[in-house]
Amino acid sequence: MAAPTPDDPSLERHFKGHRDAVTSVDFSLNTKQLASGSMDSCLMIWHMKPQSRAYRFTGHKDAVTCVNFSPSGHLLASGSRDKTVRIWVPNVKGESTVFRAHTATVRSVHWCSDGQSLVTASDDKTVKVWSTHRQRFLFSLSQHINWVRCAKFSPDGRLIVSASDDKTVKLWDKTSRECVHSYCEHGGFVTYVDFHPSGTCIAAAGMDNTVKVWDVRTHRLLQHYQLHSAAVNGLSFHPSGSYLITASSDSTLKILDLMEGRLLYTLHGHQGPATTVAFSRTGAYFASGGSDEQVMVWKSNFDVVDYGDVKVQRPPPLASSAGNLPEMDLHGPPARDKSLESVQGQPQEPVSVPQTLTSTLEHIVGQLDVLTQTVSILEQRLTLAEDKLKQCLENQQLIMQRTPS
Repeated sequence: MAAPTPDDPSLERHFKGHRDAVTSVDFSLNTKQLASGSMDSCLMIWHMKPQSRAYRFTGHKDAVTCVNFSPSGHLLASGSRDKTVRIWVPNVKGESTVFRAHTATVRSVHWCSDGQSLVTASDDKTVKVWSTHRQRFLFSLSQHINWVRCAKFSPDGRLIVSASDDKTVKLWDKTSRECVHSYCEHGGFVTYVDFHPSGTCIAAAGMDNTVKVWDVRTHRLLQHYQLHSAAVNGLSFHPSGSYLITASSDSTLKILDLMEGRLLYTLHGHQGPATTVAFSRTGAYFASGGSDEQVMVWKSNFDVVDYGDVKVQRPPPLASSAGNLPEMDLHGPPARDKSLESVQGQPQEPVSVPQTLTSTLEHIVGQLDVLTQTVSILEQRLTLAEDKLKQCLENQQLIMQRTPS
């Protein structure tokens, strides 16, 4: 076997700490932290800085099925087989608030880009939307007729896409709460779905070993990949929108070039099914998890040369190397991602808002997130204290009544 070229993805870090299969991974905004959920009922927060200690969060009463950092990175949401959603402050204390509304396993949790709401998917066949600041459930979307495995907001927060064991992918309008379209091309359970960074396309993974890409405006099937030899469990778009990575029960990760419609790399790292995969917010890294209890962090490398060019130029139309596929109209990612270019050392385009002001505002939003969470925790403790005080008073009254005068 030939030695890998410098541009090949390479294994950067290898995290061990879970005691059962890893179900989900997600990077924080600044790529300093990586969260993972596991069948062992725990969340782990791994620090990318070498020799840093990991945090283990306990609170869920059953398997943790999904994790997702808030856009600011100051909060972390998780879902579990215990039917609850929790929002954590990802620091050493690991305090959390519990959201309850689902009546079965919560399979998926995803923050809206505004940081104000969450969308969850469950085995109770519903998709639910929550207000994170008001700490309450808002509404359900309930047209699926089997377990819902995954639900995601579009980058602009206007649409929601969901994937189900009823073999459909459904597109919803968040405002009207109506199902806009059902995609029925999968031959088996649909395990995962996500929006392209431009918001114009979706990609879905299935138990039928396939990955399918649709245009959400015309609802046309744009691309169809059958590259894995077992179920595809997860996928993630590179922030540039040019690449897609998949994780499969055949134990491999595969990186696809969406512009050319072809397979770029097959990565062998996990012993057993690869259950989850996610690019970092800059695309410089990606993380994977597996049934082998391992969390692996890989350096993308292929994006070092391409990243700046891909982000500022309109990608070329889809080449015909993958067969007679229709052209894929992939716009570049939204303008708000432009700031990520500085991480790769690319020159930033001039913006109207000064960078210092933007970062200050982001910091304030993050602090408000933490304050909201802290107030919620204090409210919970106050309620508990009031309940205990009420019980004490009732017991005192009973004792007074029994005591003879």
